[in-house]
Amino acid sequence: MKIENTKAQMRKGVLEYCILSVLKDEDAYVAEILDTLKSAKLLVVEGTIYPLLTRLKNAGLLNYRWEESTSGPPRKYYGLTETGKLFLNELNTTWSELQHAVNLVTTSKKPKDE
Repeated sequence: MKIENTKAQMRKGVLEYCILSVLKDEDAYVAEILDTLKSAKLLVVEGTIYPLLTRLKNAGLLNYRWEESTSGPPRKYYGLTETGKLFLNELNTTWSELQHAVNLVTTSKKPKDE
């Protein structure tokens, strides 16, 4: 078993949650989303993010709008729908519970006194 494959699967598992979280406060275009993810050490390429954004949009969690750019072609800005905001709130709760459970399991235990 290769560690890189396992690490990649772990990152993929939380990518949707991270993208929705990036968009929780304001709309963003793909380059901004990628920059935010990269600054958090989540290395994601455009070939991964575009299908994911489309899937989230088709699920009713995201919407988008086109906005003119002063430095090139128009940009597609993504934002959360009301359904997306509710979905993100549920994911926040689930993430907290999962994080707590994983911490309990992975934290070293003190030996029991006999």
